[in-house]
Amino acid sequence: MAVTRRALLLGSAALWIAGCDDNPAPAPRELRIATGPPGAVYREIGATLARVLAERFPSAKVRTIPTGASVDNLRLLHERGTDLAFASIDATVAGLAAGVPRSTTAIARLYDSFIQLVAREDGPIKSLADLHGRTVSVGAAGSGTEFITARILALNPEIRPHTIVMDQATSAREIVAKQIDAFFTLTGIPTPAITGLLSKVRLLLIPLGGKLVERMNLEYDELYAPATIASSAYPGLPATDTMTVANLLLVQPDLDADLVQAITSTLFAERARIARGHQEANRINVRTGIATSPVPLHPGAARYYRAVKR
Repeated sequence: MAVTRRALLLGSAALWIAGCDDNPAPAPRELRIATGPPGAVYREIGATLARVLAERFPSAKVRTIPTGASVDNLRLLHERGTDLAFASIDATVAGLAAGVPRSTTAIARLYDSFIQLVAREDGPIKSLADLHGRTVSVGAAGSGTEFITARILALNPEIRPHTIVMDQATSAREIVAKQIDAFFTLTGIPTPAITGLLSKVRLLLIPLGGKLVERMNLEYDELYAPATIASSAYPGLPATDTMTVANLLLVQPDLDADLVQAITSTLFAERARIARGHQEANRINVRTGIATSPVPLHPGAARYYRAVKR
């Protein structure tokens, strides 16, 4: 299987690392990148990643696959429906434990996503407890938002909202129309869906920090970090406590190591373009990129990190 995949994806194999890109690169015939739903940072930075990889591999067909996000992307990896995928580390660890996918490897830790609970300022939601009995969007089907929201609500069984599964772009439209009372989104900040709302309706970000983060880490393997959404993230909204979770760029374990090394090098060489307009994605860098544990690095990615340390 590995030999067949190598023949399919590689026209040639040549070592390429940052600073050594004058020679022809490995040439995959196709690269598929599973991204995310409309309005999400995964979707936007995934599109830019596809463009820079298309430039790096001009003979390749590089395309993005719109998805619900993390859980959907893990399923695609399992079904071999994608070569690369964005996913949050918590969903990845849980997916590997459940065997979906059976195995995966990482190219890099990218940036941290913030869990955000968005409500109307003139609405009834002022705290997490106020969700009880209210209509709340919990994210797109198969998304990291849906995944982490399920964990939050499982730790607070006394809070029983009426939950609706929809992506954040649709959630934004529905909160303007007063069809929902609030929505969760797990994404980088600022996220386009929320930024676009600010000219249409006055919003609140509901705090999700403090003891909730402690309880999440006790229950779920210390994968969450306390954080604050700065007041500069969304004009007019005050700083709000919440939690973050790391995002990974995953890759099929049997993808050719020379090709993965070249992809990794391209990611960091073009990180400014990939992150443009996304404050959190500007944190993509080699120093933190290697920190994907407990998800193992692909051998090609590991070779890149060793090379740039010399």
